[in-house]
Amino acid sequence: MTTREQIAGLEASVSEQVLGQSQTIRHVLLGLLANGHVLLESLPGLAKTRTVKALATHLDARMSRIQFTPDLLPSDITGGEILQQTAEGNQIKFQPGPLFGNVILADEINRAPAKVQAALLEAMEERQITVSGQSYPMPGLFMVLATQNPIEQEGTYPLPEAQMDRFLMKLKLDYPKVEDESQVLRLVRGEEQRQQDGSAAQEPARLPQEVLFAARREMSGVHVSEAIDRYFMGLITATRKPADYDADLARWINIGASPRGGIALDRVSRAHAWLSGNEFVSPDDVRAVVHPVLRHRLQLSYDAIADGVNADQVIDRLLDKVAIPA
Repeated sequence: MTTREQIAGLEASVSEQVLGQSQTIRHVLLGLLANGHVLLESLPGLAKTRTVKALATHLDARMSRIQFTPDLLPSDITGGEILQQTAEGNQIKFQPGPLFGNVILADEINRAPAKVQAALLEAMEERQITVSGQSYPMPGLFMVLATQNPIEQEGTYPLPEAQMDRFLMKLKLDYPKVEDESQVLRLVRGEEQRQQDGSAAQEPARLPQEVLFAARREMSGVHVSEAIDRYFMGLITATRKPADYDADLARWINIGASPRGGIALDRVSRAHAWLSGNEFVSPDDVRAVVHPVLRHRLQLSYDAIADGVNADQVIDRLLDKVAIPA
């Protein structure tokens, strides 16, 4: 079985546990392949947490769940130095926190205070945390999957722009279709029945981390032509100089995407091409991932809010105005 087939098997296994969210599962998998972090946003109860737990269940990896609350402290997630009694006497040793895992579920991240979000920021960007002047590296497989409710919900705090930019993608989950939700009812009913009967659930097959690392090495070999590079830069530049492309875009966009946005678009497009079985990135690969990559990197103006225009609609207009390379 090839590496791509094993990754496709992982996607199928997760889809059996999370029904009606196939696009979300695909995008989370792209984030895993592209070695980035993913932010999932939706109203409560739309399977954000279940998606992350299902992914971790089918990976040979250690999952840590951190429930973010207003009274959380930075040391609650990073760990800290504690006094331990040993045969040699009392020693101060570093006790790693839950952040030192492979798949980190940061649940309701926008309910935490700024200091905790800042502690998470270093781990996400630098792949390390610093405690008392000493740096501690994160594991080789390290992915933060954060969930949040929309900022209009009570008790939430908007994430800083710097932290939002560290997320490779932002995914927005919607209600499932009626037929999918009917299958969800049957799935949950079956799980409850097995619990009542006391029957042990079958242990799922776990994908070794080395397969994931091999997939990333293969993905790095996906060819990106100069024309596609120009397409990347055309989309990014259009967010910074929208007046050169469209009058409405100039009214709607206040601040465009950073260079990190272009890097993310390149990485996720290559991951999409590789997972689709292609040896090169096509414009279709770019258009398939541009919304989750850029939607959280655009700062819209008051005019856009007044017009009822959201980031996805702005990106749709960008795709219409930026020429596809020949």
